Amino acid sequence: MNPDSFRKHAHEFVDWIADYFETIEQYPVKSRVQPGEIKQQIPGHAPKSGEPIEAIFHDFQTIIMPGISHWQHPGWFAYFPANNSPVSVLAEMLTAGLGVQGMIWDTSPAATELEEVVTSWLRDMMGLSPDFTGVIQDTASTATLCALLSAREKTTGFSVNKKGFEQTLRVYTSNQTHSSIEKGVKIAGFGKENLVYIESDENFALKADQLEKAIKADLENGFVPCCVIATLGTTSSMAMDPAKDMAAICKKYGIWLHVDAAFAGTAAIVPELRGFMEGSDLADSFVFNPHKWMLTNFDCSVYYVKDPEVLKQTFSIMPEYLKTAADNQVNNYRDWGIQLGRRFRSLKLWFVIRHYGIEGIQQMVRRHVELARKFASWIQDEPRFEILAPVNLSLVCFRMVKPGLSPEELNELNKKLLEYINQSGEVYLTHTILNGNYCLRLSVGQRNTEKRHVKRVFELCEGF
Repeated sequence: MNPDSFRKHAHEFVDWIADYFETIEQYPVKSRVQPGEIKQQIPGHAPKSGEPIEAIFHDFQTIIMPGISHWQHPGWFAYFPANNSPVSVLAEMLTAGLGVQGMIWDTSPAATELEEVVTSWLRDMMGLSPDFTGVIQDTASTATLCALLSAREKTTGFSVNKKGFEQTLRVYTSNQTHSSIEKGVKIAGFGKENLVYIESDENFALKADQLEKAIKADLENGFVPCCVIATLGTTSSMAMDPAKDMAAICKKYGIWLHVDAAFAGTAAIVPELRGFMEGSDLADSFVFNPHKWMLTNFDCSVYYVKDPEVLKQTFSIMPEYLKTAADNQVNNYRDWGIQLGRRFRSLKLWFVIRHYGIEGIQQMVRRHVELARKFASWIQDEPRFEILAPVNLSLVCFRMVKPGLSPEELNELNKKLLEYINQSGEVYLTHTILNGNYCLRLSVGQRNTEKRHVKRVFELCEGF
C-alpha cells in the first residue's frame, strides 16, 4: 500500500469510525449471532494472493460487525465498562502509526519519560501518597501478578527466583475477590490451596478480624504469610474492603498489601467520592484501570509501588544485547513487569487527561454516580424489586421479588427478567450471585450514557 492509497483508506476508516460514534444506538448492544456463525463465513485457509482493502473492509462490515457487542453503546450496563473517547482513539492511531516498542529508554525516550509524567499526574489526581511510583501495565490481572511475584520475592529474600519454593507461602483475600487473584496465585507458583479466602460481612466486604485470625492460624501451622489483597470495588457488588484495617494487620505481621481498585480507582479523582480509598496510602502496591472508567481505550492499567527496587529486582534480567550507556540514568520499564515488549500506552493517557482535564473527568464520574443513585431510588420505590447490596459509586445490584416463590423460583424469575431486558437490544446487563440470590447488575460508566438510557432499563423491568 503506497502513501496515497494509505491516506485515502485512512480517511475512509476515520469517517466510518465517526459515523459509528454517531449511530451506535442503532445497533443492538449485545451481538445476536449464534456460536460458530462468524467462523462459518470466513475461509478455513489464508488467501494465496493479496486482496484489495475494499474487499477486506466490506467483509469487516458484513461479517465482523454483526458479531460485535458494542461496549461504547450508551445502553451498556454489563460487567464494568471499557469506555473510550474520540481523543483516545486518535492517540491510539498515532501509537499504531509510530509502532513504538518501548521496552527500554533507548528504544524511544519519549515513551518512557511520558509514562513517568502521566503516572505521576494520575497519582496526584487520585490523592495517592507521593511515596508511590507508577508504571503502566496492560491489565489489572497483570498488575496483580506483579504484586504477587514481588511479595513472593520480598518475603523470601529473593530466593524463589533462584531456588524455587522452599517454604509454603500464603495469600489472603476476600471471598468476593476477582478471579484474576486465583489465576495469579497459580501462575506465581503459590498453589491454589494456599490462597486463603476470608469471610465477608453483610456488605460483602472482607472481615478484618477474620483475616488476622487466619494469619495467626497459619503461623501456628508453620505457613508463611506473604501477601494480602484488598479489593476496593468488588466485581459482583462494588464492595469496599477495609484497607486501613488490613494495612494495620499487614504492618503488624510484615506482610505485603496490594490494593485492587481496578474500576473504582477513577472515582478517587472526585474528592467527595474518595472516602473508599482510606488506607490505600499504607499499601505496598495499588492498581486501577483508566481503560475502564477514564475514557482511555483498552488496554491501560496503572500500577503503583512504594519500593520500585523490589519490583525491579523481581523482574530484572540483563542480557548483553539490552545494555545501554543510559541505563544508570533512566527507567527501563522492561524491568518493571512481565513483558519485555511494551506498547506506548502513555500517549493515549496523556491525550485524554489533557483534552478532558481533571474537571471533565470529574464531571463524567459524578454524572454516572448520580444516574446509578437515581436508578436505585426508582427500584426502592417499586415494591416488586429490592436492592441486594449497598449502592457504592455507580453499581446497583437488584432483583425482582414475588411473594410465595421459593429461593430457587426467585432465581429463575430473575434469570428470565435478565433475558427479557437484554432481548430488547437497547440495553445490556449482566448478573451475579449474592448470598445465593441471583441478581441483576446495573453498572453505569459508559461515556455517553444519559438518564433516558437508565430510565429505559427501569421501564423494561416494570414491563416484565
